[in-house]
Amino acid sequence: MKASDLFLKCLEKLGITAMYGVPGEENADLMISLLDSSIEFISTRHEQTAAFMAEMHGRLTGVPGICLATLGPGATNLLTGVAQANMDNSPLIAIIGQADTHRLHKTSHQNMDSVDMYKQVTKWSTTIRDANTIPEVISKAFKIATSGKPGAVLIELPEDIAKHDTDSLPLKPFQKALEIGTSDNQVDKVLTLLEKSKKPILLIGDGAVRTECDQPVRTFLNKTGLYSAHTFMGKGVVSHLYDRSLHCVGLGMKDVVIEAFAEADLVISLGYDLVEYPPSRWNQGADKKIIHIAADVAEVDQAYIPDIELVGHLPTIMSEINAKLTTDHKRTDAYLKPIQDKIRADVRGDIGDDSFPMKPKRILHDIRSTLADEDILVSDVGAHKMWVARQYGARQSKTCFISNGFCSMGGSMPGALEAKRLNPNKHVVAVCGDGGFMMSIQALITGVQIGVPFVVVLWEDDYFGLIKWKQEMAYDKFSHVKLDNPDLHALAEAYGCHSVRIEYTQDFVPQLQKALTITDRPSVLVVPVDYSENMKLFHHLHEVVK
Repeated sequence: MKASDLFLKCLEKLGITAMYGVPGEENADLMISLLDSSIEFISTRHEQTAAFMAEMHGRLTGVPGICLATLGPGATNLLTGVAQANMDNSPLIAIIGQADTHRLHKTSHQNMDSVDMYKQVTKWSTTIRDANTIPEVISKAFKIATSGKPGAVLIELPEDIAKHDTDSLPLKPFQKALEIGTSDNQVDKVLTLLEKSKKPILLIGDGAVRTECDQPVRTFLNKTGLYSAHTFMGKGVVSHLYDRSLHCVGLGMKDVVIEAFAEADLVISLGYDLVEYPPSRWNQGADKKIIHIAADVAEVDQAYIPDIELVGHLPTIMSEINAKLTTDHKRTDAYLKPIQDKIRADVRGDIGDDSFPMKPKRILHDIRSTLADEDILVSDVGAHKMWVARQYGARQSKTCFISNGFCSMGGSMPGALEAKRLNPNKHVVAVCGDGGFMMSIQALITGVQIGVPFVVVLWEDDYFGLIKWKQEMAYDKFSHVKLDNPDLHALAEAYGCHSVRIEYTQDFVPQLQKALTITDRPSVLVVPVDYSENMKLFHHLHEVVK
């Protein structure tokens, strides 16, 4: 069997059905082998889009997304999305072609040490030097990508190895065991800390979303009556409508929810990763008791020294805790209600403002009121991300995606494209700014080409909005953030999309509803946004937060 055929058969054996990428010379044998493979190859116009699509595939399914590039510039173009998958804990396997092994030792055309370059942004990075090792390499890649905290893996396949013949066969798929990693003694210690605490808070992070821990977490809250908050990436495990929700923590300035953490004496962190929000922001003075429940041991940080660490499969751990809870653990006192009321008034106020350009709160309120609980919103990185995190209420896991680990701009449209491809019966909306839109505009043509009807809500303000906002907060002025945009509405139409420019606030919901009915191509709604609200929020919080 040809090595490139074996490579794909190993992927098929492990359940892979799709691959995203750009064809090149050094991955040509894989491309030809794909003609006889059950794996669907989705050709993207840029390798970054391929990596972002693979990252979203991993986040939604738990099965590694597979992206493919050639050597040199193909490998460097792929790197940003791979780094995001690794830091945001999404299982992903990147495959890159490489030069013939007979020229890897010397300076030659497009040759570079990709494996070494990728070591900093992957859990494992390797090259295949013997075709007979392909089954082991691919099985190991899957195991590493999905074990513990998921992440990215790189496999490099030199072009001469891809042509070799081999008698090897795919391995039997490995069975990923549930890691329980807890004991009765540890659970008892958790209950003891819970009983002794006066003002405990449950802090929900990305790991809880990744494991879809909704039901055991909601059972835990029903049995304990705790107040809960979530990070940007922890949205949806607990609905924003939960009667003791403190909403989102993580804004790059002091938000009202920090007052609740200041009063808390115990924080139970569930699936929380330090890349999501520094613990020094919510544990000032490092005086709180902390219970760490996650897929991996806690990172060492002077503001995050857990009293107990429960490491393993989150739903299993939470179910074990729930089994030992009694009516004695139920909190009936509204110990953080004054702060919760303050948060709700702040988050839910001014959502009916009809002025134009549209206010961020109004845009997100209208999107939330239009989408069903199970529909998906994918946020890009920019000023709008802060508003999505603070204002948009998710009600289920994996319905609101915000990268807050690696935080790469340009990820929302490729991510929404893949989310809609995987979930054709759900509405999928990408929210992005005009900066991020131009960074991944090639995702639109891929969506047109394969007929995937996701919707883009494009916040237009003609600036790199978040950088402008941060410059104004720090220096009371801004520098080199102006964008000279083309007509983005016409550009989207030229790509073959359904596109509308919103001219009146009252038109937004009807146009969004119409866009969600388009079934054969992406839609782009260009929405002028009033980002004077950014500095107003900064000054407001400076005045009201203790």
